[in-house]
Amino acid sequence: MGRVAELAGVTVRTLHHYDEIGLVQPSARTVAGYRAYSAGDVERLREVLAYRRLGFGLREVADLVGDPATDAVAHLRRLRGLLLEQRDRADAMAAAIDRELQARAMGMKMTPEQQLGMFGARLYDAIGGAYTATRRTDPRIAAQVWDALGDAQTVLNVGAGTGSYEPPDRDVTAVEPSAVMRAQRPAGAAPCVAAAAESLPFADQSFDAAMAFSSVHHWQDPIAGLREMRRVARRVVVFTFDASEFGWRRRFWLIRDYLPEVAGLFAGWSLAELADAIEARIEPVLIPWDCADGFFEAYWRRPEAYLDDHVRRAVSVWTRVGPQAEQRAVRSLRDDLDSGRWAERNRELADLDAAELGLRLLVA
Repeated sequence: MGRVAELAGVTVRTLHHYDEIGLVQPSARTVAGYRAYSAGDVERLREVLAYRRLGFGLREVADLVGDPATDAVAHLRRLRGLLLEQRDRADAMAAAIDRELQARAMGMKMTPEQQLGMFGARLYDAIGGAYTATRRTDPRIAAQVWDALGDAQTVLNVGAGTGSYEPPDRDVTAVEPSAVMRAQRPAGAAPCVAAAAESLPFADQSFDAAMAFSSVHHWQDPIAGLREMRRVARRVVVFTFDASEFGWRRRFWLIRDYLPEVAGLFAGWSLAELADAIEARIEPVLIPWDCADGFFEAYWRRPEAYLDDHVRRAVSVWTRVGPQAEQRAVRSLRDDLDSGRWAERNRELADLDAAELGLRLLVA
C-alpha cells in the first residue's frame, strides 16, 4: 500500500479511507496480511484520483467509476474531455484578465455583463439561470425530431441542457457540460453525464441514435462533435440552422434590420459542412407562430417579446453580441413598434401560421 500511495501521490490514510468506503478495495492480501493492489485496482484508483482532481465529490466519483456500462476506454475519453474543458476555461480566464487589465489601463469601466465574462464563465452558465422560464419543448417541432429518430430505442442527447425534446418513450442518456444546466434538469429526467460533444465517453455504436437540439453552435469543434455522435450511434439527428445569408440572415427580420452582428458569430462553419461531415440529409423545420420554445427565432410574429429581458436572457445570441448591440437593437425595435414601422416592413408575416427562417434538421 505504501508503494501505491507513493506512486499515486496520496497518503496511505487516503487509500485506507477509499477501502473503508468501498471506493477502491484491494482485491488481495499478502501472506503477512497487507493489502495488495492488482492491475485492475490500480486502474480504478487512477480513475478515482483523476475525477477527484477535477473537482468531483466522493459520491459522484463512486457513481462514475461504478457504472458497469463504462469501460476504461470510455473513462479515458471522458477524462480527456473534462481536462480539455478545464484547460479551455483557464485559457479563457487568462485572456479575459488580460483584456480587463488593458481596459483598466485605458481608464475604461466594465459593465456588469463584461465583469461576469472576465472570468471565463461558460456561455450556458451565464444564461442558464433564466433558461427554464422561456425554453420548453414545442410539440410540433418535437414531433419532427422524434419522427427522425425512427425506431431507435436508446438515444443519446448531446448538449442536452435542461432536457427539452428528450423523447419520453425511449431510453435516453444525456450529455451536458454546464453544471448550471444540469442542475435545472427536472426530477425524473434522463441520467446526465458531464462531458463535451467532442469527446463522448461512450464506446462505438453504444446507442441506436444520437440527437442534439440547438446546441451544435456552442461546441468548440462542431465537426468533431458530429463525428463523435456518428461514432457512438447508428443514427444521428441534429436540430440547427442555416447561417448563410440566404438561409437565415435575410429571412429573419431581427437579424436583417436590428442585429446584424449575429452574422459574424457563426462564420467558422456552414450547414453544408456539418451535413457532409456525417453524410446527412437536410430537412427544413418550420416555426409555428405561437412556438412554445423561446429560442432566438421563436417570436418572429410576436416582436414585442424581444423587448422582454427575461426572453433575451434565455437566448445565447444576446449574450454573445454584447450589451451595446443588444441595447441598440432593443431600442430600435421599440421605436419601430411604437411608430408602426415594424408592422409596415413585415406585413406579410401577419397571416402566416408558420415561417421558414433557416432552421434545419440534419438526419444521418
